[in-house]
Amino acid sequence: MPPKTRVTEDMIIGAAIEVARQSGFESINARTVSERLHCSTQPVMYHFSTIDNLKRAAYARVDRLHSEYMMNILPGQDPTLAIGLNYIRFAVDEPQLFRFLFQSGYAKENSLLEMVDSEELLPVLAVMREGAGLSLEKTKAVFITVAMFAHGYASIIANNHLEYDEKLIAEHLERTWRGAVLAAAKEEIA
Repeated sequence: MPPKTRVTEDMIIGAAIEVARQSGFESINARTVSERLHCSTQPVMYHFSTIDNLKRAAYARVDRLHSEYMMNILPGQDPTLAIGLNYIRFAVDEPQLFRFLFQSGYAKENSLLEMVDSEELLPVLAVMREGAGLSLEKTKAVFITVAMFAHGYASIIANNHLEYDEKLIAEHLERTWRGAVLAAAKEEIA
């Protein structure tokens, strides 16, 4: 008889993400995760005393995946526009995970204003600041404008209310970025 496979916390989180990817974060429960792992529910409940704890652990991993996805900038791309397009493209490629991140209530930050001051956003702000040539405070203002625009597009796409047209979205995103940078630069001079 072959030895039993030890079900690890990492395996459980991975299975929970696959459940979310296929059926939505609402479908994460001990039964659906254990079915993915071909095991009983006992290992799931051993590692995670509540399903909410499991969802939070899965959320944290998906958040890291999303950050890596956004920061995947190809040589020659405008970094700021690439980050914005990658944000929207994530909603196209992973609509269920996008909804998990932004429509589930599991985010640490309760608002965009809290998010703009989070440590996790520093790499994005650094890229934007370099591209805009603005102070950190004005870069944050530009980020909020561009983020609201990109999030609107991404949310509409993730909820199947708009077809993805990368060329059109890139044009709109670039106009939004340029307008926000121009407005912030004028404010910085004044």
